[in-house]
Amino acid sequence: MSYDSYIYGEKGMSKVKDIQGGKGKNRTVPIIPSIKMKEALRYLNNAKEILKKASIENGIYTDIKPVREAFGTAYLAVLEAIDAVLIKKGLTKKELPKSVDAYRKALQKYLAVHNGKLLKEFESLYDLLHIAGYYRKLLNRVDIVKDALKAARGFIEKIG
Repeated sequence: MSYDSYIYGEKGMSKVKDIQGGKGKNRTVPIIPSIKMKEALRYLNNAKEILKKASIENGIYTDIKPVREAFGTAYLAVLEAIDAVLIKKGLTKKELPKSVDAYRKALQKYLAVHNGKLLKEFESLYDLLHIAGYYRKLLNRVDIVKDALKAARGFIEKIG
């Protein structure tokens, strides 16, 4: 008999399957689904749900608080997606970046080696989602907010 479960180890959460080994011994083998990538998309969907609750007048969000929250959540989605790729490349949870500068370096080292546009795209998303949208509260037009979330989804899908 076998069953699936989730464990949280040094390389993050992973799905494992206990299977019957030889001579009646069970052994645990990891299954490598992209749980962190699914988590990134879940964050992005949460950002969209947050915006559904925000009031709109003439194409502008009237309450900036949920808009800021959505931008912060979308930025976290981007970081979760990068973490997922870095874990896939062999980094441990302890080795994951802890600052935006560390994310830049990790992107250069592990992802932008083959695609220099990724780092520029990350910089653009950092400025758009984190700085302009969340930190400075500069973005409140519905069309711009939707475009920003589309850009975040595009980046996540590109690296995933």
